[in-house]
Amino acid sequence: MRRRLLALVCASASLTSACGVLPGSDGERHTVTVWVMQNSASQDFLDRFKKDFESSHDDLRLDIRVQQWTGIGPKVQAALSGKAADGPDVIEVGNTQVAQYVQDGRLTNLTLESMRDWRMQDWLPGLAEPGQDNSAQYGIPWYAANRVVIYRKDLFEKAGVTNPPRTRDEWLAATEKLNSDGNQGIYLAGQDWYTLSGFIWDEGGELAKQSGGVWKGTLDTPAALRGMDFYRRLQALGDGPAGADEEHPPQAGVFAGGKVAQIVAPPGLAQAIIQKNPALKDQLGFFPVPGKTAERPGSVFTGGSDLIVPRNTDDRDAAVAVVAALTGAKWDTDLARTMNYVPNKTNLASAVADEEGVAAMAAGAAHGRATPNTSLWAAVEADNPIKPYMTKVLSGDDPQTAARRASQRITEELAPGLG
Repeated sequence: MRRRLLALVCASASLTSACGVLPGSDGERHTVTVWVMQNSASQDFLDRFKKDFESSHDDLRLDIRVQQWTGIGPKVQAALSGKAADGPDVIEVGNTQVAQYVQDGRLTNLTLESMRDWRMQDWLPGLAEPGQDNSAQYGIPWYAANRVVIYRKDLFEKAGVTNPPRTRDEWLAATEKLNSDGNQGIYLAGQDWYTLSGFIWDEGGELAKQSGGVWKGTLDTPAALRGMDFYRRLQALGDGPAGADEEHPPQAGVFAGGKVAQIVAPPGLAQAIIQKNPALKDQLGFFPVPGKTAERPGSVFTGGSDLIVPRNTDDRDAAVAVVAALTGAKWDTDLARTMNYVPNKTNLASAVADEEGVAAMAAGAAHGRATPNTSLWAAVEADNPIKPYMTKVLSGDDPQTAARRASQRITEELAPGLG
């Protein structure tokens, strides 16, 4: 996807004869080249993984290379088509990018390993679903991140809100109480379409839906309109601009100004808030985006990474071994603790339970989703019609009419000629 919740990484492993061989306990050691994008994993984590992997695979050696995110798409496409020298065998990609790379049969189908060895039934849906194509698994979930509610503990206490809300109704009631004494109960920009997506999914709606092999925009369905209506009610309890998104102005700066009780953001944004206003260091708390009932947190957009294996790998078994190690419980939980990510499986959430922000993120990730699983979705985001649709509704336009027009725009991008 064009914009990520985090600065994510693209990792790959390459097993090519061009890398040469090294002496090993069995006579030779094949080199596996692994690309990782900057800031995906710490150098200490990569060093520890390399040492452990090589000690348990005495016929393989890892060559881990850090890549830049900018321009990685064409570089991955070149590697998949066999045009890149010393190309990779395992590639980390954004979860929503798998759809564009699976075209033309250039990825290895990993369904059998997923079903047999990798406990796919426990994977986070927001990572697993984008990795599928026609029920085949090509992208293997690695780690995730998503939005939570960051709040001011002191302002909650002052307003008499003793516990973080767990339902939408409680959230609205608490936010209304917080919206006093010159404070905003919540700062929610009018075009935060990622947050809107979660509300739409909670209502049973979709941004777009495929039927008969054709994708169509669905913002004008009753379920999607209910999600937009909840967004409108929540957004009205603060002074977020109707015509801008959460980056204009950056909401970390708005929150740091001291008059905002809540924002919806990745928990990592707390560090930027504290840098701008150190007095808030001990006042920030986190809770999952509330759902319709207390038993289930709200749905959230899940960003993160999947691992893919190009079909042009020289050694499928070795590539699979790298994927298995990186996504297995040992190293996946190590990465989550090291980088404050959510592990790839719901049953590993306890690994981050001692970090309040990450624990809140993990609770939401269990019900996370991703954007529509089509390679054409990037064209929708390039000139995103959801944003002006939201602004129109928040400015008083008829929701049904605005949603119908936005849905037509989405359909034009996903199925030209049908919009």
